[in-house]
Amino acid sequence: MSETTTELPVVVIGAGPAGLAAAAHLLDRDITPLVLEAGPHAGAAVREWAHVRLFSRWGELVDPAAEKLLAPTGWVKPAEDTYPSGGDWADRYLQPLADVLGEQVRYDARVTGVSRTGRDRIVDADRDTQPFVVHYENADGNEHRLLARAVIDASGTWSTPSPAGGSGLAALGERAAADRITYRVPDLRDSAVRARYAGKRTAIIGSGASAFTALVHLADLAKSDDGQGTHATWILRRGISGSTFGGGEADQLPARGALGLAAKAAVDGGYADAVTGFRTDAFAATDDGRVVLVGEDGRRLEPVDEVIVLTGFRPDLSFLDELRLGLDERLRAPTALAPLIDPNQHSCGTVHPHGVGELSHPEKDVYLVGMKSYGRAPTFLAMTGYEQVRSIAAHLAGDQEAAARVELTLPETGVCGGSGLFDGPAAAEETGGGCCGAPAALTLGAAPASSGDC
Repeated sequence: MSETTTELPVVVIGAGPAGLAAAAHLLDRDITPLVLEAGPHAGAAVREWAHVRLFSRWGELVDPAAEKLLAPTGWVKPAEDTYPSGGDWADRYLQPLADVLGEQVRYDARVTGVSRTGRDRIVDADRDTQPFVVHYENADGNEHRLLARAVIDASGTWSTPSPAGGSGLAALGERAAADRITYRVPDLRDSAVRARYAGKRTAIIGSGASAFTALVHLADLAKSDDGQGTHATWILRRGISGSTFGGGEADQLPARGALGLAAKAAVDGGYADAVTGFRTDAFAATDDGRVVLVGEDGRRLEPVDEVIVLTGFRPDLSFLDELRLGLDERLRAPTALAPLIDPNQHSCGTVHPHGVGELSHPEKDVYLVGMKSYGRAPTFLAMTGYEQVRSIAAHLAGDQEAAARVELTLPETGVCGGSGLFDGPAAAEETGGGCCGAPAALTLGAAPASSGDC
């Protein structure tokens, strides 16, 4: 890379937790970042689940380089052992950090394409010496182009929720039933949203922490004066085993363990019925406008008024199509990272901290970080993203010793199994709840509305 190219900024896509941390680490290394955020303010995706409390404490949600950048402004770090909501995280940390970065953050700037200058993905000649060209679009539709020495994609997966269909495709009739479906944990503090679910029967599809959150919220609604008659049907692709509800009191993230126990209490208390071994094949409409879910085995469930689909998220790779990415064929995560996080094999214990080595691609100096780096895999924590960008910034600064060094210890997950395992109900029940049975992993990043870590 020429001296002229190294003077260009590093473009960071997304002003969420990982993207802003990347900018802070780059500045700490005297490298100029330019953050392009599709939304009108920092943490736009996080703000969409502002009503949900995170598993992680404040002490685990503030990046060290970001804190260093904020300190001279008089910013006061919240009490380390308290748990913020998504709204707290955005208002008290992400926006102040973006404000410090100032003009190095551009809002309403949706990236539409990334390539090498004068080189589509076919051309080999002098490829690594050419700067990146990044196209983006403002909210008014105006198009822009800029050059970059490197690209860090921290755009997350929030914009692309997975469908209800058990085959990974939308179930038949799912699109037609869109007015009865949400792919997010509803904010029942909103009076209109609350009225939508109060006194109704709602199906919740999913077995991760977002589903737990929805179960708990609907159970609380059912107990309230205005929510009598509220009931949930919880639909799992697996059976229920001893570890379906996560690590409980053994979870090193206590709030996550407590959420699983609260979800279990909602089921045990009769506020939700569990339907196991059900893979959704179709949405059928009733004469009165309600929805009947039909399984791949032909089972038809009782009609429901609403459906909450919480089956995870997947990365949008469309605007990176001219780059040579090395992605695992199953997870769509970087090839070297995938074996560390693969839910077909990964079970109890931690995902090892990782950095530039595991996140590199055949295309030099382009990186997927944060939740997007995990593709479709679950169990992502904000701390993991902070370690990723620290390592990448060190690498771009030429400090390979620091790039290779591990500076993070993660808590035990308290969960096992994963969505990649085939989820027949008998297999899960036969394990007796042992550590490496087949319940779905708590989806820490795939549905930030329950984990807050993205």
